[in-house]
Amino acid sequence: MQVQEIMTKDVLTVRPQTTVREVAELLVSHKISGLPVVDDAGKLVGIISEGDLMSKEILPEPPAELCILGAVIYYSGLKEYQEAFARMAANTAEQLMTKTVVTAKAYDDVSDVARLMRDRHIKRVPVLDDEGHLIGIVSRQDIVKMLL
Repeated sequence: MQVQEIMTKDVLTVRPQTTVREVAELLVSHKISGLPVVDDAGKLVGIISEGDLMSKEILPEPPAELCILGAVIYYSGLKEYQEAFARMAANTAEQLMTKTVVTAKAYDDVSDVARLMRDRHIKRVPVLDDEGHLIGIVSRQDIVKMLL
């Protein structure tokens, strides 16, 4: 079976400049856990999920450091620490979204996409045309419905 046979075609999306509050309202009111972020041309630029929103409320863990003669040397976690602070201050979808998104094509095999979702712990996969425009989305629920 191909992805186009089970994907949701009428996809709710947000723009990069959509506020975090508006994203949260959409997720709650539509009872969904994530939204594709598209530019004005309808091309996918990222995805924003409940997990991304939750990261705004989690205090970052300090990076591992070593003190030598009064100097502080960070030897791991500094980049993650800085990214976590940036996420806490995010106001728009663009500032909080995941930019590297796993996607599918309409003619991909559902079993391949399901395996990818399972192996990479992904809850939804945007479906793109050959130019990168969003044409649908496949969620775990879409795959489970297929079993009915």
